[in-house]
Amino acid sequence: MTIDSLVVAEKDSVARAIAKYLAQGSISIRKVYGIKTYWFTRGDEQWASIGLKGHIMDVDFPEELNNWHSVEPSKLFDVEPMLVIREDTINYARALLRLGAGANIVYLALDADSEGEAIAYEAMFVIRNVNPRAIFRRVLFSAVTRSDIIEAFNSPMSLNPGLAKRVFTRMMLDLTLGAVFTRALTLSVERADRNALARGSFLSYGPCQTPVLNLVVQRAIERENFKPEKYYMLRIMVDVDGTKVTLNHEGTFKDRQEAEKVLGLVRSGVKARVIIANYREDFMEPPIPLDTIELERRASRFLNIRPKATLDIAEELYRHGYISYPRTETTIYPPTLSLRQVLLELTHGEHGDYAKALLGMNIKPTRGDSNDGAHPPIYPTRGAIRQEILRYFKNEKYWKIYDLVVRHFLATLSLPARVERQKIVVDISGHRFSADGLKILDKGYLAIYPFESPSEKVLPRVRTGDELNIIKAWIEERETEPPPYLSESELLRLMKKYGIGTDATMQDHIHTNVIRGYFRIRNRQCIPTPLGRAVISVLSKTGNELIDPWFRSRMEKALMEITSGSLKPGDVLFTFKSEARKIYEKFVNRQSEVAMELIKALRNSLNRTRRGAGGKAS
Repeated sequence: MTIDSLVVAEKDSVARAIAKYLAQGSISIRKVYGIKTYWFTRGDEQWASIGLKGHIMDVDFPEELNNWHSVEPSKLFDVEPMLVIREDTINYARALLRLGAGANIVYLALDADSEGEAIAYEAMFVIRNVNPRAIFRRVLFSAVTRSDIIEAFNSPMSLNPGLAKRVFTRMMLDLTLGAVFTRALTLSVERADRNALARGSFLSYGPCQTPVLNLVVQRAIERENFKPEKYYMLRIMVDVDGTKVTLNHEGTFKDRQEAEKVLGLVRSGVKARVIIANYREDFMEPPIPLDTIELERRASRFLNIRPKATLDIAEELYRHGYISYPRTETTIYPPTLSLRQVLLELTHGEHGDYAKALLGMNIKPTRGDSNDGAHPPIYPTRGAIRQEILRYFKNEKYWKIYDLVVRHFLATLSLPARVERQKIVVDISGHRFSADGLKILDKGYLAIYPFESPSEKVLPRVRTGDELNIIKAWIEERETEPPPYLSESELLRLMKKYGIGTDATMQDHIHTNVIRGYFRIRNRQCIPTPLGRAVISVLSKTGNELIDPWFRSRMEKALMEITSGSLKPGDVLFTFKSEARKIYEKFVNRQSEVAMELIKALRNSLNRTRRGAGGKAS
């Protein structure tokens, strides 16, 4: 099978788009081992384009170490995992072997991030087995558009070995630590009570998954240990030229009798004298450009769409040319991105009138302070109307995410909102009561970005020295409230702070905890289950480092130094496997105690499930 140039993309839709934009003539579709390939000519050369489905290789231990019951878990610390072809991608590997055998040049057009770099190396490893003479070129682009694709293929680059080594080292560490402690937790329970776990099930530990669970559990513990305290608020209602205004005493009272003394003064017929009348113009600044984590957080807060679903949808929108690459840590538009060109494209879509208005203005985008050096912030690459998105993807959530990306982009190019912040303070017998108000004077970016629109509460005009009649005064009894459970939005923020996972994987670590039954999402809040609490409890007693977010943070920093060349993969593997080995030794010494606590949690979880099923049946 003779091919002058082979293109390897990360997904079929991208491979098809590349063929469409590069072809000089018609495109034919052929299947190689059941995998679609797109054949076309460019110049006088024969090209073929194939899309994978993510990683085609994984890391694993030799077969003899994969028997949980015959291999002591700590033995896994002594072995370096090896790269193997994933079972579900065997036909992709075969197709690469067949196509790559006769290719002169292989263009590795995988996603332009560290994971994409690793997949590029995986494809190269496979093809080199049959064609050691092939020339490999890396192609990087941030949007699946004609101009981006053509520009990328006109200026191919070399591969980045540091990025790939970082990914493979992370995979090895995560497999080793995850396998050792997953087996240890599971086997400790099986040895104590072989009926405690359902056949084929296990208790999992993950170097990212479990610190995330710890964050959720610690907030729940903080909430449950909270001791509410009563306090009393004193409120009054005054008349301002026929408008009723409610003001609050600027201090709260722990003792009701103290509040009642002040209430007596207020009811004595004294008028409320205005001592502060502040009506100050202020500005609400538009949001900064959108990165991955902020897209997930805002989709959760504004649209009630889970982070994993958000990124999955965003990636599909990217692959079909509607938005730029959604895995990015950059919040500054690069000078190479023509913002006016993006606006021109948006004039053809649902938000066209607003885009046209911006084109008539002097554009000055907002900017953040992060730049990953790989991708621009997320922005729309094609104008579309709602019906088009719904017709293509058959799901309302695709429109909601696309709409959020477009509105966010337009907001970053818009003027601030102009508001009037209002404050009235009155004095009654030496006691101050105040009210705050807000009036929107000019919507600015809020016209296109209503998600951040504040609630208006407009106060009437008063002047210092005015005396106001008190209509009524009363005491409200309240209690201090516990902190809420972590929301997914806040959890993502904390994961970013501690460096748990990457922008591409953070939502997966949340999702894994949910499917493992360690916490559930209810009303956008992360609520730990008894089993999740038990896992954190036993690990906190035997290996607190394993659940400490800073442990993962240190690991990520060391992995980053592989990219720069400051550390070698072997050094990082040795350091963290040595630390984990010491923790495992402590775990083994308390194995029976660990097992009893986990078995109790498993039984509680099973009983709750049975009660829930019984309730539904009735």
